[in-house]
Amino acid sequence: MDLGLKGWKVLITGGSKGIGLACARSFLAEGARVALVSRSQANLDSAKKSLGEVYTIAADLTNPEGAAAMVERVENEFGPIDVLVNSAGAAKRTDADELTPAAWRAGMDAKYFSYINVIDPLIKRMGKRGKGAVINVIGSGGKVASPTHLAGGAANAALLLATAGLAYAYASKNVRVVGVSPGVTRTERVAEGLKAEAKRANVSIEQAEKQMVARLPMGRPAEPNEIADIVVFAASERGRYLNGANISTDGAASHVVV
Repeated sequence: MDLGLKGWKVLITGGSKGIGLACARSFLAEGARVALVSRSQANLDSAKKSLGEVYTIAADLTNPEGAAAMVERVENEFGPIDVLVNSAGAAKRTDADELTPAAWRAGMDAKYFSYINVIDPLIKRMGKRGKGAVINVIGSGGKVASPTHLAGGAANAALLLATAGLAYAYASKNVRVVGVSPGVTRTERVAEGLKAEAKRANVSIEQAEKQMVARLPMGRPAEPNEIADIVVFAASERGRYLNGANISTDGAASHVVV
């Protein structure tokens, strides 16, 4: 299926690893031009080496001024952005007994504000141009609470509401906003989360992984490219009536009607 993305300019935050990197590959395969953002220049260099011709820029997106400056520079040097994919930031996994107000705040900075700080300046530009799509890679932790992911899950839940609300606010300006919420996916972040789960359950990391897989209806985690396929479709004009949707992409792990 031709998704009509040839020549589109796509900005991907958290684009140097995991789902963000998989999204970059998928957009490039569709003929889009891709810009990647990450805190780590080394990770960006590695991603560029594997992807080929992409624009890269290092920035700390938890800083609103830094995020706004990044958007300004990208649009000046790379061009007006057609699609923003937010995949940066993840709250540290912390057991409930070890949470503090500072940990809750850090979770919001890491996940919620690292998205909002980029969305805010860019969606306003898209609105003025009368075109654009924002795809937020959020996570199932915003719908299903976990004792080791409460701060990050709360940030995810806030992003679900922001996604729906911004879609409604900008629909008349031909700007779409869609949320994609993966469940367990084979990424470095999930591997880090297993360490926290293993500690809480007092089991080995290997045993924690076996228990995690045993709970998955499909018997395996998602691969990053499987999530990327959904992101790319949602960003394209083929997915235009998904506007405002928050799509669970967890392989039926959350088997509820929402």
